[in-house]
Amino acid sequence: MSAAVRQATKKLKLMGFNNLTKSLSFNIYDICYARTPEQRKAYIEYIDEAYNAERLTEILTEVSHIIGANILNVARQDYDPQGASVTMLISEEPVEGIHKDSVVAHLDKSHITVHTYPEVHPDDGICTFRADIDVSTCGQISPLKALNYLIHSFESDIVIMDYRVRGFTRNVRGMKHFIDHKIDTIQDFIAPNVRNHYDMIDVNVYQENIFHTKMRLKEFKLDNYLFNETERHLDPKEARRIRKSVSHEMQEIYYARNIA
Repeated sequence: MSAAVRQATKKLKLMGFNNLTKSLSFNIYDICYARTPEQRKAYIEYIDEAYNAERLTEILTEVSHIIGANILNVARQDYDPQGASVTMLISEEPVEGIHKDSVVAHLDKSHITVHTYPEVHPDDGICTFRADIDVSTCGQISPLKALNYLIHSFESDIVIMDYRVRGFTRNVRGMKHFIDHKIDTIQDFIAPNVRNHYDMIDVNVYQENIFHTKMRLKEFKLDNYLFNETERHLDPKEARRIRKSVSHEMQEIYYARNIA
């Protein structure tokens, strides 16, 4: 092993608990077009079944395993008419002999949450499914390890990610450390085979340890955005209109502004 590699892999000796908070926030969007009221209703039912609270709990449980965390408490809820939420309190170290109702007082302040927002436009047929995911950890565990799994777990047409390291910890000599790992961009933690499918934009504020990345699928096939039908069943003029409408919706979400 080279000296450079030994230096890079050497663990930082800390004094007491690592108080750095590493927070990864996701907005994942799935865009769809449902031509009839019946199709729109069926789309909402499909999303609510595919991403109900039980399924979301399974996803967050796997996230906790990937980042090496221990699950302390889970709260989940399905909503009427649609949507679901799951909150999972986690820790770096196992915790025993603590009642689940008092777990919130534990000093290892780490959590994973997800909220879903399925909706349909009543007039133009556009349907959107948004999942907001937050992974916030203290100690050595890093939420960045779960990036690829989370992207694959949802039908991710657009992914908007924010990663921030807050607070500080001290080494044994009392020197403050405001970040304990090297990061230039969130993209470095995304697998190459995933990056190849997306266009990406970075907006990073390095001096504040704030990193922002947006992803949008490169390939646009109308059949991938039609719910319960295919392009060959559409009139060419109608297909062009739908393609333009879906593309416009994706651009507005990706750039976070209304586009005339």
